Amino acid sequence: MACLDDGWGLQVARMRYVPVGFGSYHWEVTDTAGRRHFVTVDDLDAKGWLGDDRESTFDGLRAAFDVALALRRDAGLPFVVAPTPDADGGTLRRAGPRYSVALFPFVDAVGRSGMAHATAVRADVLRLLAELHGATGVALPAARDRDLTLPYRPQLEAALRELDRPWTGGPYSEPVRELLADNAEDLRERLRAFDQLAREVDAAVGGFVITHGEPHAGNVLLGAGQAFLVDWDTVGLAPPERDLCLVGGDAAELALYTDLTGRRVDPAAIDLYTRRWELDDIGAFTSVLRSVHAHTADTEKAWDGLRRYLRAGTTPVRSQST
Repeated sequence: MACLDDGWGLQVARMRYVPVGFGSYHWEVTDTAGRRHFVTVDDLDAKGWLGDDRESTFDGLRAAFDVALALRRDAGLPFVVAPTPDADGGTLRRAGPRYSVALFPFVDAVGRSGMAHATAVRADVLRLLAELHGATGVALPAARDRDLTLPYRPQLEAALRELDRPWTGGPYSEPVRELLADNAEDLRERLRAFDQLAREVDAAVGGFVITHGEPHAGNVLLGAGQAFLVDWDTVGLAPPERDLCLVGGDAAELALYTDLTGRRVDPAAIDLYTRRWELDDIGAFTSVLRSVHAHTADTEKAWDGLRRYLRAGTTPVRSQST
């Protein structure tokens, strides 16, 4: 890739596509000196929580990666897998109007499939998050607030208003319309309940910390006795429960976080961020599958995700190209 040579002086000998993630594309790259790297290409049309258009999304992604680099380099957090700065010291480069490219060090470690952390590693993840949250001061210059706005709420509410007409974006559009129609009132009630809970939690919040945003099992890699946190595009300032809701476990397990930080974990905030995660996914998946699309690995993942969050039982989708 010419971008790697121009930006990082990286001369590629071999590239292997790694089919992980949603809205991003990844390659394991070996350079001519035999060193391995990890390259991420992000779709700027698929990250609505970072900006309203490609330019603002690129700026938001760059700010997030700048925070990750500061946490690794300045706060000295060894578990943060941050971008490798380019020749100009930047964490991100543009690759055409729609895409961006970032280079990461290759980590010889593995993640757990799915979202849930194994019981045996929950305490380690809580210790890691306590250390991360304690580095808030280092992250402040570049970090952005991650408020409770649902970035795909306008698209989801528009979809709920337009259930009485065909959706023609692609092979999943009509099955999604049927699925949402079957669950429309439940979804509206979930949005109302989220709003009410958000008002209650906002009134009681005890201050923001730097949060990863998605420390689920797939983003925690384990190798050689060390845990690593990857995928930093959701990093931002928020209550700690934004991260803690994805660790799992009961109140007794979460008490370790209080022991480490002195901060009480708010069960209402855990509930709020759990609900927010689900509504964010429902909105994002609906937006993708109402838009022009083909039957791909990403759209299949979006469809499967919607069916997990809502009641399934709709017409199976046939593989086709559009």
